[in-house]
Amino acid sequence: MTVPAGQQPAPMVVPQFFVKQRITMMVNRYEILMANPDGTPGQLIAFAQQKRMKLKEEIVFFSDESKSRRVFSFKARQRLDVSAEHDVYDEYGTVIGYFSKEFGASLIRSTWNLSAPGVEAKGQERNMTIAILRRIWGFIPYLGDVWVPFLFHFDFTDQRTGQIVLSSHKKIGFRDAYNVTVPNPQLDFRVAASMAVALDALQSR
Repeated sequence: MTVPAGQQPAPMVVPQFFVKQRITMMVNRYEILMANPDGTPGQLIAFAQQKRMKLKEEIVFFSDESKSRRVFSFKARQRLDVSAEHDVYDEYGTVIGYFSKEFGASLIRSTWNLSAPGVEAKGQERNMTIAILRRIWGFIPYLGDVWVPFLFHFDFTDQRTGQIVLSSHKKIGFRDAYNVTVPNPQLDFRVAASMAVALDALQSR
């Protein structure tokens, strides 16, 4: 997708990347990997971790696993917020994007709003049937805690142009992994990566 006349691409553009989750006792860790030219996962471009049981959610992304350089982050605006309002910050603490969950619509089909310079998008689970099955499964006694690999995918559509700005495809496997494409060069990678990780980290909230 080309940038419309008079508008500039985002400062940091990555058209495709992968998100892989690693679960430990105290934190969830996420690896953000660049896509190789052949579409396979490549080098690590960001590393994030989520501390469990925090009342005010914050996930920090580092340049690598040494955590020596903090490069961006996202943080909840309020504690225990059902609308999941989060701001995305660059490494200097400047807000560069925002996302929130539509609580009412998400009772049936997970729905998110995503905002960044030049982008106002809404994202939903692509498959309504899978969305409903995931919810039914969670309420069945003795089955709700049984792990089932539902492959839910999200598409984020720009509300002005109707074009896809971000898609997240969950891959088959015991460990959560996602193939993320960003066809709109106005969507900054840091905002896209934050939204992609939030789809896993905050999906059940």
